[in-house]
Amino acid sequence: MADDVDKNVSNASADEPEEGTPGYVVPLQKSLVDIVKQDESDESLLKYKAALLGDAAAAGGEIIINEKDPRRVIVTKMVLHVEDEKRPDIEIDLTGDLTDLKKHTYTIKGGCQFNIQIHFYVQRDIVTGLKYAVTSHRGPIKVDKQLFMVGSYAPKRELQCWTSKPEEAPDGMLARGKYTMKSSFTDDDKNEYMKWEWTLEIAKDWK
Repeated sequence: MADDVDKNVSNASADEPEEGTPGYVVPLQKSLVDIVKQDESDESLLKYKAALLGDAAAAGGEIIINEKDPRRVIVTKMVLHVEDEKRPDIEIDLTGDLTDLKKHTYTIKGGCQFNIQIHFYVQRDIVTGLKYAVTSHRGPIKVDKQLFMVGSYAPKRELQCWTSKPEEAPDGMLARGKYTMKSSFTDDDKNEYMKWEWTLEIAKDWK
């Protein structure tokens, strides 16, 4: 999960106003290099920043996971985690050809409790106001849209993970069927780090 760095890197919550709503102001961003170099003579503050920023502080703010990838956020996979220890996680690999995802159907049982996990790397600099958005379509009709405030993250060499709150899958005959899911991972600066489309099936039972 995210480490908050004083006022410059703070976790966002689902209760915060979403961009575009009255009163919402995108926070001013300070580069990670500036944060690391600020107050270099203050030993206690240096230790505080080292504890929060980890590798990024030790590297002077420079953490590069993939030199050829200019993005600050590299999404690797999405996981549908069902709140039932007997059920394996449904993992969706996001490192390959994203158009192939449309060829697969991911099935969950109606009424089950599940959450969404997004696994990603952050490199180069702090990223603020990450958001995960997903819209569900049944045929040409948009059924639902959800926006999750993921938070703000500092670069790390380790894979980071965001987990949504548990929710209950729709149930009943009318809810069953296949849905086209359109997902995106963006930030406060309107950077779109990944956009993918996949198929979710709500079934009467597990397959």
